[in-house]
Amino acid sequence: MATNHQASAPRYAHITGWGMAVPERVLTNLDLEAIVDTSDEWIRERTGIRERRIAAEKETTATLGITAARRALEVANALPSKLDLVIVATSTPEHIFPSTASLIQDALGASSAGAFDLSAACTGFIYALDMAAQAIRSGSIEMALVIGAETMSRLLDWEDRGTCILFGDGAGAVVLQASSVPGGLLSTVLRSDGSGRDLLAAPTVGSKDAYAPEAGLEHNIAMHKMTMNGREVFRFATRVMKESIPEAVARAGLTMNDVDWIVPHQANQRIIEHAARSLDIPLEKFISNVERFGNTSAASIPIALCEAAEAGRIKADQILVLVGFGAGLAWGSMVIKWGIAEPPEPTRRNRYQRQVAYTFARQRSRLARTLRRIGAWIQRTPLRRLLPPE
Repeated sequence: MATNHQASAPRYAHITGWGMAVPERVLTNLDLEAIVDTSDEWIRERTGIRERRIAAEKETTATLGITAARRALEVANALPSKLDLVIVATSTPEHIFPSTASLIQDALGASSAGAFDLSAACTGFIYALDMAAQAIRSGSIEMALVIGAETMSRLLDWEDRGTCILFGDGAGAVVLQASSVPGGLLSTVLRSDGSGRDLLAAPTVGSKDAYAPEAGLEHNIAMHKMTMNGREVFRFATRVMKESIPEAVARAGLTMNDVDWIVPHQANQRIIEHAARSLDIPLEKFISNVERFGNTSAASIPIALCEAAEAGRIKADQILVLVGFGAGLAWGSMVIKWGIAEPPEPTRRNRYQRQVAYTFARQRSRLARTLRRIGAWIQRTPLRRLLPPE
């Protein structure tokens, strides 16, 4: 009996492209002093944050995600038409439905791709990467685009100094491709504990928490606004980082000595420092940009990863651990062996093809919507009004 060796050959999911986008507007700690009862010194001592980016009126989760996605496709030298899947990890989608991923898929002209949003708060990017990697390993897809994108500033109560000082807006994206070369995403640990749902929350339509805050919760919760028990979230974050990182490393068949870089969720510099001490790992191995961007939720890990990759800090064959934690309560760690080779230099032809694809995608989307409106008008209009007069 003939054997299909190619079908049974191991498949690996490698990151081949990366890109990020942040708003131009910078909100510093000094700016916040004029808004809420706080100070630059108080914020820096407790969080390590000096500034964060805030989306302008016309900047949205989708527009930031589109920019990050295009930059990731550029690094990967990949055409959007080759994408099989687009996943957007976000807690601040454009709509309840349709998905923000569908808006981005349409804007890119990724006409062969499925698209969906994934909600796992600050851990969402790790969950989304794992979903895409599993699809690649199974053989069902060849290339995926995974995006973490947020406009957290629109969930904030700007009178609550416990939350408004922490969060910012931005997006990060990676291209994930199938390969027969060993490496890429090696292992993942995903966990959740819904009993901590009230520790970090932002209820929306249909939530009983917004209508019945007296039902066992510690504090009143306003619709579409974030509330957080900072002390308990800090304890949770430090515990799960200490537990999940070694577990993911062991699942990959490695030891902590093999780890070159840890890319944590950028929630608070004190959490990162505590994790370094508890794991007995030099703080220099932790990639951190929380000082400049604050907590961008699902976007924080890909933004930090992208900055490190662009700066050349991450080298081929190095071992990375991504670790996230947040509302849910959800958390997870992932081990990655970086790179197949140096990313290909984008050619002028491929750049031109991508620009044509983006232009065509805009025109196609407008035309499709126009034709739907015309079709709907024709269906509503009596036939006699469409016929020429006798």
